[in-house]
Amino acid sequence: PRAAGGDEVPNGFIDGEAGTTGLQIRERLLDRRDLTLLQIQPERRKDAAARAEALNAADVAILCLPDEAAREAVALIRNGRTRVIDASTAHRTAPGWIYGFPEMAAGQRSAVAGADRVSNPGCYPTGFIALVRPLVAAGLIPPDFPLTVNAVSGYSGGGKGLIAEFEGGAADAFRPYGYTLSHKHLPEMQRYAGLDRPPVFAPSVGRFAQGMLVEVPLALWALRTRPSGQMLREALAAAYADARFVEVADAAEDGALQEARAGAGGVVPALDPEGLNGTNRLRLHVFANESAGQARLAAILDNLGKGASGAAVQCLNLMLGADEGEGLG
Repeated sequence: PRAAGGDEVPNGFIDGEAGTTGLQIRERLLDRRDLTLLQIQPERRKDAAARAEALNAADVAILCLPDEAAREAVALIRNGRTRVIDASTAHRTAPGWIYGFPEMAAGQRSAVAGADRVSNPGCYPTGFIALVRPLVAAGLIPPDFPLTVNAVSGYSGGGKGLIAEFEGGAADAFRPYGYTLSHKHLPEMQRYAGLDRPPVFAPSVGRFAQGMLVEVPLALWALRTRPSGQMLREALAAAYADARFVEVADAAEDGALQEARAGAGGVVPALDPEGLNGTNRLRLHVFANESAGQARLAAILDNLGKGASGAAVQCLNLMLGADEGEGLG
């Protein structure tokens, strides 16, 4: 096929398109005229020869696989032409791979656009890094400061097994996990937030299909610069001033949320983890109590959107030279 301008349309291949992330990526790409999706027969999806053929025929391959299978897929590529976006954890801190968070830092968008190997960020790290990295870069949080991150995700983030469990009648309304303190997202959280040590990470799953709330509590009194809530907000706003999909709530909006919570005796949630479902958006909030010297930073995103399929499509758009928001809400 050819594009409207007469150029050849690149081929794309989703290895693992039957999974939760793969299905959402495929849905976002089906109506694209600037990309031809290659497919193999369902019964041959685990056939190494069929996968190798498709991977090597693709101009861009998107991997939606378990970590080891993702490494195997990369090894099946024998040419120097196929570019890769890996949605697994396998290559997020690997040498030669570009971290697929275009808004993360100056130059990151260009790095993604020119990369041959891009690793999709994890959903939890997307919220955490978005909140913390600009504050470390601005000198408001020192790299050696002990941080914690508390987060709740929809159960779709756990894959088919957890989805079946919750939709089959699991009794849990809220399920914390990660008590080994060795979650696979920690290396990328530490590296890309610019920290000397990993945060203490307390992830959990709620009884809702998708959506995510990531929180970082801060003892402002323990920080050398003693930043105010407004200083934190201004640093975040400056970092994402030109970001299409990342927004920072202003003081009035956060104040209204705080008042709504207080006025309802604490029973009305200030933030809705499902609030950005179906979009590629990421919203950041700063709640501060200046007299107590405390703050809570919060990020809301769709764990299947900006936390997975949306991020992959955003990176694909940059790599293809297309509009960054093509196919994204």
